[in-house]
Amino acid sequence: MTSDDRQTVPSDPTRRLTPVVRIAPAKLNLTLSVIARRDDGYHSLHSVFAALGLADRLSLALAAGDVDTLHVSGFDPGLTADNLVHKAIAATRAAVGGAWSGGPGPAPALAVRLDKRIPIAAGLGGGSSDAASAIDGALEAWAAELDPEARLRVAAGVGSDVPFFLAGRVALVEGRGESVAPLDGLHGTPGVLLVTPAITVSTRDVFEAFDAIRTHGDGAVRLTSMHLAEELRAKLSTADLVARAGAMTVANDLLPAAMLVVPSLVAFRRSISRLLGRPVGLSGSGPTLWALYASEAEAAEAAELVRTALGDGRISAPGVTEPFVGATHIQTGHQQGSQP
Repeated sequence: MTSDDRQTVPSDPTRRLTPVVRIAPAKLNLTLSVIARRDDGYHSLHSVFAALGLADRLSLALAAGDVDTLHVSGFDPGLTADNLVHKAIAATRAAVGGAWSGGPGPAPALAVRLDKRIPIAAGLGGGSSDAASAIDGALEAWAAELDPEARLRVAAGVGSDVPFFLAGRVALVEGRGESVAPLDGLHGTPGVLLVTPAITVSTRDVFEAFDAIRTHGDGAVRLTSMHLAEELRAKLSTADLVARAGAMTVANDLLPAAMLVVPSLVAFRRSISRLLGRPVGLSGSGPTLWALYASEAEAAEAAELVRTALGDGRISAPGVTEPFVGATHIQTGHQQGSQP
């Protein structure tokens, strides 16, 4: 291969030999304040999101033919046609148009492999994170470019949580999710225990339950969310964040509505809190429950305690199968991207 050949390979996607790989992190709602229902049917939010170490893995490669394909392994391997990855790739292709390095004409089909390590429909944003990774990965596979504003438009059109995952880390999310402001003041690496019972909690049903009991969120939740965002914008240590867990675990306006939709969550959350001796929160509309720790190692010890208690019958989980129980950590830098 000549030096000229080597220079042209990176800009010619049809000559790529290896797939593009993206890591798609889960998210945790440290706070979630519902401001009001919007005229378009969505709700305006003020929420502190945190990207987690728990992540899905996507690989994208150019494919023969003109149809994108998706193979899913891990959680729910049957998830295919309705996956947000398909929607994200189609929207990205439309936004790129013929402006890719192999043009003219639309960008070619992609074969995508998705290893699902994040529980689905869990309030952890796995599908939205996969979509954001698909947008970014497709652009690299096609050697195409979209400016930040165009990427944001594509992401917001795919789903409300998708814009957050373009930035990752800890951020304040407002509006219906399109406004994302990074909060880079967290120092250290807090550990997180996640417990996801094997039950279905519809986000739509939870918001409908919320609308049935109130027209806007609790003022105390809004103040907690605003105060935490200001602290994370400035400087906050892991120890200080963990010390604020008591306030954060109740700073979710969807918590009462989720408990109405799935009453079995009430006793399960209470039993885990008693077992651990610390407050337990709900991520998003649920059903994932979470607790904060000073490190991932401490969170792993708590996860083992929960598994043991489930095994010996000291606590029981809703659902017909065992819940997902895992330990992870909060990411404090931009982590989404390629994997060597």
